[in-house]
Amino acid sequence: MNYVNPNSLIRTADLAKQLTAPDIRIVDGTNQFPGQNLDPREEYSKRHIPGAVFFDTGEIADTDSPYPNMLPSPQKFASRVSRLGLGDGCRIVVYDAAGLVSAARVWWMFRVFGHEDVAILDGGLPKWIAENRPVDDAPVTPDPRHFTARVNNLLVRSVEQIQANLENRREQIVDTRSAERFHGKAPEARPGLRAGHIPGSVNLPYPDLLDPKEKTLLPANELLQKFDAAGIDLKRPIVASCGSGVTAGVAALGLHLLGLEHVPVYDGSWSEWGSRDDLPIAT
Repeated sequence: MNYVNPNSLIRTADLAKQLTAPDIRIVDGTNQFPGQNLDPREEYSKRHIPGAVFFDTGEIADTDSPYPNMLPSPQKFASRVSRLGLGDGCRIVVYDAAGLVSAARVWWMFRVFGHEDVAILDGGLPKWIAENRPVDDAPVTPDPRHFTARVNNLLVRSVEQIQANLENRREQIVDTRSAERFHGKAPEARPGLRAGHIPGSVNLPYPDLLDPKEKTLLPANELLQKFDAAGIDLKRPIVASCGSGVTAGVAALGLHLLGLEHVPVYDGSWSEWGSRDDLPIAT
């Protein structure tokens, strides 16, 4: 079985052939390195795919929110990405330096704000480098480009909507954190967060959707098996959640590749739910 929406993923070999295409814009969306204390912007300055701009998910966010990585206003998003030379008529390709972690968040954000012509580099920078493809440390100074923000609310869930779902259970919630965190057996990295998960949610750690070696998305038939084994019914609505709204994007991407057009992410995720004593948890 092939992906239903294959255009949301691009292979390294295909990007290599299109590096100089006039409508291609490449984005380094590195937000975090799992298990490593590295600064994403500093690592970008050392090496990136030629022409790539750095998308700072910590700053292109609602920085007034007490929760990390929350969506910014449409006006702020449009302003920031315009300065990066990302706008209307561009084919945007997002990668990250961990393989596939935070690039999915950036892919989802562009779709939230109405830009559908966006794809993720399968395997990210590690695969690109392993294949001896070009990288450089040259500063990138793009020409600004107009970005028209059109918010797609079908792709976002708020805490109020997740609360309402506790009663009607209309939507399935898939949590991409580790099993230990999901079951409350491992402490959360952020201080003040309770341990556990949203009642009724199911666990599917995001690394399970990736090839363990190359960090590429699993083939369609294997993705289907993973979601099925987790007890997720693709015929019913699904919401993705995680620790801070980043790796939930990996599940949203996998489901999109399988043909689900609008898979929302609970933006606050466990950073919000786990910090509020008025919300129920399960372990």
